[in-house]
Amino acid sequence: MDLSPLPTIMLEPLVQAALLEDLGRAGDLTSDAVVPKDYHATTVLTARQAGTIAGLDLAMLAFKLIDQNVEMTVERADGSDVAQGETIASVSGPARAILTAERTALNFLCHLSGIATATASVVNAIREHKAKIVCTRKTTPGLRAVEKYAVRAGGGSNHRFGLDNAILIKDNHIAIAGSIRAAIERARVSVGHLVKIEVEVDTLAQLEDVLLFAPDAVLLDNMSIDELHQAVALVAGRSVTEASGRITAAIAPAVAATGIDLISIGWLTHSAPILDIGLDYREP
Repeated sequence: MDLSPLPTIMLEPLVQAALLEDLGRAGDLTSDAVVPKDYHATTVLTARQAGTIAGLDLAMLAFKLIDQNVEMTVERADGSDVAQGETIASVSGPARAILTAERTALNFLCHLSGIATATASVVNAIREHKAKIVCTRKTTPGLRAVEKYAVRAGGGSNHRFGLDNAILIKDNHIAIAGSIRAAIERARVSVGHLVKIEVEVDTLAQLEDVLLFAPDAVLLDNMSIDELHQAVALVAGRSVTEASGRITAAIAPAVAATGIDLISIGWLTHSAPILDIGLDYREP
């Protein structure tokens, strides 16, 4: 998988804030009291359940920000599938630093690997269809970029990163604008030619109205499988079609079989369970 890493300049403030939250006013009282200052250790990051890895760069940064002498050797890179018990990476260096950064490193790694694993489960479920799995803006505040990265690590794709990426006209926009036509016409006047316009609909009648104005994409929200079949036929390739609304890995294949282009899933980033990963001391 060609998965470009996120730039360190973007990651460092996130990791630094997390470390400061954990260190508080007095630092790691336990490690400083129990572990000799000059003791070096080797530990391993181990998958305690099968899944897909994401977030190693953040984990590495957590260790490095505490002590630049900590080294990580990666065996299973981001985007890799791992089996239960498999070694993901080894971490060696000053023992105090490793133990101090351990929870912050694991918090990022387990959370993002959980998102990647959840994404991979849905991507694999629809592999025989053309549809792509995309995430939404339902992300943890401050973590959107890394959570969307984790979706890519799991084989998914990204929807817009923020309100400034594209126009997505939803039901409340239409209600306040007065009509679908008014909303779309105002959108076209307001933005440049490179900005895409997508319109959300939840009935076939609304879809017919929207198609009169040739939007770049239509978001088919909470439609039944039968309605999605009809909607895709109505669009007939004139706009990109996107399905959304409580779509799980179990029902995703039926949604993809309608011929839809995109399936957007909010729970990938807001509710995916962590992937259980541990840091274990390796005896010298």
